[in-house]
Amino acid sequence: MKNRSTITIWKECDPTVADAIRQFQDSWEPYSTTSKRYPIVRLVEKVIDPKVVMYISKLPSHYRDHIPGAGIDIAFSKIIRLVGFEAMLHIQQQLLRIFIMTNNTQSEKDSRYVATLETLIELIWACKLKKSVVQNLLGVNGRRIRDFCRFCGSPAELASFAKAAESTKALRARGDQLKPAYLKISKLRGVDEELHMSNLYCQEHRPRLSDKTWNPVYRTAKRSLAQFDLELARISRQCASRGTPKAKSGDELVDGYIHNYMLGQTLTLGEETELRNLARLMVDSRLSDRKKQMLMLRWLGYNQSEIARRLGIKRQAVSKAISSIPEKFFLSQPRHIINKGSRS
Repeated sequence: MKNRSTITIWKECDPTVADAIRQFQDSWEPYSTTSKRYPIVRLVEKVIDPKVVMYISKLPSHYRDHIPGAGIDIAFSKIIRLVGFEAMLHIQQQLLRIFIMTNNTQSEKDSRYVATLETLIELIWACKLKKSVVQNLLGVNGRRIRDFCRFCGSPAELASFAKAAESTKALRARGDQLKPAYLKISKLRGVDEELHMSNLYCQEHRPRLSDKTWNPVYRTAKRSLAQFDLELARISRQCASRGTPKAKSGDELVDGYIHNYMLGQTLTLGEETELRNLARLMVDSRLSDRKKQMLMLRWLGYNQSEIARRLGIKRQAVSKAISSIPEKFFLSQPRHIINKGSRS
């Protein structure tokens, strides 16, 4: 079976970098993070490095500080070899956040630069996930292991165990003491050997507890699964296009809220753990579309009476709903840009 993963190229990405990533993807089929014959970092060195150097050479000096290695003339692939794909992903995400918070003036040049960094993040993320077609881990086919819990961004129990066991294997290879890692794995497995690890859920959301009774947290999450999937799809679509509302909720106010809220989060599609946890928090906090409408109107400068008239509900209902929303979901810096006489 062929690996059909794709690398997202942002719309305003620099053409030189975009062309390099298309060329990279045309050649990456046999490469993976685990292959000794075809290590994917070698393809990064061959295809991506020259184009990134060419792109960096055209940048003003204050832009170069936000690309790993650019300021000290170390190749993109060499940084990856030194720190690994996961650390490289976090480094580039952090540098992008710093740029957005300190230097981004929303100019056309800044937008192209941000889109290029976002595309490089997508490249790193895709490389991190690229596995060989056949991969065995402790006798279990790697494709069987689900990375995330079905209900949140935490790893599924089996994935957690595999990671801990892999660490133990590495310790054994180095000849270190195995007792602490063994105890950690035993704790993950549980004292009762009949308590099997889940391939779908994390420890918090496993269907049954250690005493074999149903887990109430699991039941609550299962009832809200459709809403979780909906919220995750919306914020993921918005992450893929920072410039305009893309949540596709069917409501202009809801789309506007998600767009402006995600602008303040500076999350990318590569940060799947954070996106899934955010969707889980939205659902658990009962942040309904009606509440999103209220928060958007409030951000636009409407008071509670005006929000009630706009939505056709009582002011008391608006007050009660807004007071129940966690502060985390309020939009910062309200925009008082609408003329009250033009409101309907």
